[in-house]
Amino acid sequence: MPASSQRTVLRLAERLTDGGDLSDEGVDDLVRTVADAKRSSAKLGCADLMAFATSAVRECGNVADVLARVGDETGVELRVLTGKDEAKLTFLAARRWLGWSAGRLLVVDIGGGSLELAIGMDEAPEYAKSVPLGAGRTTRERFTTDPPTRADVASTVEWLADQLAPVARKMAKQGRPDRAVATSKTFRTLARLTGAAPSSAGLRVRRVLTESGLRQLSAFITRMSAADLAELDGVSASRAHQLVAGALVAQATMRALSLQELEICPWALREGVILRRLDQADGEEP
Repeated sequence: MPASSQRTVLRLAERLTDGGDLSDEGVDDLVRTVADAKRSSAKLGCADLMAFATSAVRECGNVADVLARVGDETGVELRVLTGKDEAKLTFLAARRWLGWSAGRLLVVDIGGGSLELAIGMDEAPEYAKSVPLGAGRTTRERFTTDPPTRADVASTVEWLADQLAPVARKMAKQGRPDRAVATSKTFRTLARLTGAAPSSAGLRVRRVLTESGLRQLSAFITRMSAADLAELDGVSASRAHQLVAGALVAQATMRALSLQELEICPWALREGVILRRLDQADGEEP
């Protein structure tokens, strides 16, 4: 259970230059955010500061310069997670939340820059994959208007199917999952918009996202502007603009993996990082 929580929305996946570098403004905001987090941790008496970065930093062309500047100006060393590490740590968090009774577990996570998928029987997945199909990245690369044109939506649906086909074939070789779950803010928002309980109902209320519900929702929200989407219950203004892309990625993933339902898991990458650190403190292998 978190003792304190502080969030800053950076949307780094959408702040890349045409050449693939993280923009100067994006780096400035990242440095400022890391410095703020360091100060907050000190005030809270935090004894162990773990700083990690995901796909937006990992895949930018100037990653070395970005990490060096963060370190020089804040004294914090950012650990860049690989895509496979992201998938593995998210899988660990879901396994610990659901327990061994979940059997063969399939976990899907949509971030800003990437989509993570993992499946397995143990705490470590038998297959884990990260693909550059995050909600923010897909919005930036595929849409030119708000709301997107019907042609852009249709072409994106086809493109996503092509991108996910090889991953789906490899995952199918692992066998059918006993339980399929989704993590991340994108999935929680989509589930809420299709009738799942609000966050105020608590973490342990079972929430699901069905393929039929998502299909109906997608047909509705693809015609709405980001400003209109931000007015919907459960949609944050900072993420409204990437909700359509997130819905299309989620729908394409469920289709590719032949999933009729995804259960929403409240634990994800952050909890996976913490759990692994606690395991190491207890003397387990990293």
